[in-house]
Amino acid sequence: MDEPTVRVLSGDDYDEFFSVFTGSFLDDSREAIREPWRAVFEPANAHGVFDGREMIGVAAFFDSGITLPGQVRTRLAAVTAVGVKPGHRRRGVMRMLMRAQLHGMGESRSHPVAALHATEGSIYGRFGYGLGTSDVVLSIPRRAPFLRSVEVDQRRVREVGEQEALRFAHDLYPAVAARRTGWLARGPSWHLRVVDDRSAPKEQGRMRFAVHPDGYAFYRPEPRWADRGPDYLLHVQELVAATPQAYAALWRYLLDTDLVGEVRWQRAAPDEPVVDMLADPRQARRQLSDGLWVRLIHLDRALSERRYRAPADVVLEVGDDFCEWNAGRWRLAAGADGTGGATRTQAPPDIRLGIGDLAAAYLGGTTLGQLHRCGRVEELNPGAVAVASGALDTDHAPHCQEPF
Repeated sequence: MDEPTVRVLSGDDYDEFFSVFTGSFLDDSREAIREPWRAVFEPANAHGVFDGREMIGVAAFFDSGITLPGQVRTRLAAVTAVGVKPGHRRRGVMRMLMRAQLHGMGESRSHPVAALHATEGSIYGRFGYGLGTSDVVLSIPRRAPFLRSVEVDQRRVREVGEQEALRFAHDLYPAVAARRTGWLARGPSWHLRVVDDRSAPKEQGRMRFAVHPDGYAFYRPEPRWADRGPDYLLHVQELVAATPQAYAALWRYLLDTDLVGEVRWQRAAPDEPVVDMLADPRQARRQLSDGLWVRLIHLDRALSERRYRAPADVVLEVGDDFCEWNAGRWRLAAGADGTGGATRTQAPPDIRLGIGDLAAAYLGGTTLGQLHRCGRVEELNPGAVAVASGALDTDHAPHCQEPF
């Protein structure tokens, strides 16, 4: 039997690519988004593994951007559509896909960072990914009151149609995303994907759109009835606000909607402000899950493009068996102005860690101190972890509220 081969795909491969992708998830409902996906498919950014002429595995990425600590942006490979056909697993197909994808980006130096949402949390660590952000499933009961001190913008929140909402979001989103670590850059097609009802769970209604002068919320109602009357579940798809007051106004609008028993946000941030606005924070139920898995493709570029919270000058000894060009000793230096970066050095190391651990701390979603306490990061010079951890820290949790 011939060994599988891997290659970059072409536009003619799309239908087979999509079938392998959806088939690997055992999810026939995704067939509804075949044509919308065709419009955004970038064959030059997609790989397929072939057993003879049969496509048995796929991986792709969108060319995007991501906001980093310090309100700066870098180019991002938003990895998506990774899957292997049933019957062809445990043959190294995933490793072939990841190597082709990451080494392709490494050779072209096109993207310093990649990120993805994982179906299973144990898959991507072996390829140098680290858990960079967390999501929270946030549920709040209807009419939950705010603290008296919470300032709610009194300007009206309006229900509008899809086209007006998309125009408004297209104008507002970039300015807000530029201030939120982990948020992605978007073009018009991305907003269309966010509001597409064809991929929504069948029990949910159509997308609805609430707009405030300084923010918006996209949500879907799920009709439910209890013995005492309506008990709808309102699913927040996206909530974007330019000010704390607009944020409070949008949440009040959602929580005070008639027929609704509970508002639920599947991809809320771990430090979502609405929890601290509640008069009784126990009313907010939170379930933590993994968010973005981050991969540093070019360590030096990635570390030079973010900003730092405190000065640092430490030597990192980084292990990277998958993208070998990152392995070795790097001097991480950051100044009082927040700028910094990493350069090659032969100096003795202060900290020893894997590339996935550095990736986990890159956006500030976890700290090197936390990874040191659990034994994943080795401190060779006392105090070095505290210095590096303080430099990489952020003032709020990074977050990415959209699937891709």
